[in-house]
Amino acid sequence: MLRAKIIATGSYAPAKKLTNLDLEKMVDTSDEWITERTGIKERRIAGEKQTTSDLAYEASKIALKQSGLKAKDIDLIIVATVTGDMPMPSTACLLQNRLEAKKAAAFDINAACSGFLYGLSVAESFIKAGTHKKILLVGAETLSKFTDWKDRTTCVLFGDGAGAVILEATEGENCILSTHIHSDGSLWELLNLPGGGSKNPPTKESINKGLHFLKMKGNETFKAAVRTLESLVTDTLKANNIKPSQLSALIPHQANLRIIQATANRLGLSMDKVVVNLDRYGNTSAASIPIALDEAVRTGRIRKDDYILLEAFGGGLTWASALIKW
Repeated sequence: MLRAKIIATGSYAPAKKLTNLDLEKMVDTSDEWITERTGIKERRIAGEKQTTSDLAYEASKIALKQSGLKAKDIDLIIVATVTGDMPMPSTACLLQNRLEAKKAAAFDINAACSGFLYGLSVAESFIKAGTHKKILLVGAETLSKFTDWKDRTTCVLFGDGAGAVILEATEGENCILSTHIHSDGSLWELLNLPGGGSKNPPTKESINKGLHFLKMKGNETFKAAVRTLESLVTDTLKANNIKPSQLSALIPHQANLRIIQATANRLGLSMDKVVVNLDRYGNTSAASIPIALDEAVRTGRIRKDDYILLEAFGGGLTWASALIKW
């Protein structure tokens, strides 16, 4: 039976750092307030001319190098993003062209912060079906370009970055054991970017109203995330007959330290088993899990035969998880 295995990882973040102290000079906030409520200390910001596909390209090059594969070996490219270079073509197609991955099909996935795990589920399905053998999956965002830097409730949260993985088919036990994806569209208003689509197309009026900036109802989103993720991680482990004590690492979406701590507490995990880089990157949406995964792999926190649990929650609302035997 064919299963999907992650054989390589890569990540990239822009050079520019925006610290909480920098934000104190921009809006009515403080380092203490941001740190206490989110756990974020700084975030990376893309350059004025840097695009989401630029970040995706850099992360992809690293993953390809680690895998020993060439771009011509890839037969499918999936990019998870809500901040694509343009509405059309897909960022995945732009990435395919730049990598010169000429035989690869390419498309984007929009599931907000859960996008990378939605993409992992899709990639796993293609590999299990036997239709694709080597897949490049990227989570990439330039959220800073869609952030209202005058809104102190949202501008402190988001950052830019990209993470990539290469998946291939295996018949071994070291593979993705299961993926789980969910959504509830009735709660879409909790986290959204209202402008730019057919509902609020680009006009002078929509721009003046700030409809092309991210909107979030923070308290309601926080409560929904904690409630949803608690049951998600428990159900994922039960589906695989794995006990929390068998986990070597929990890699959560990096949105809020208190949400991460609540999920770890639900599993009875000590925080030393939880991969956290939120303090250095902020919320990078679909890029957060692959960036954290790459850092954990490169620093030796993840080793062969480890059980790894990935989980995310995002706009849509969407939530997703994956259990991996590394």
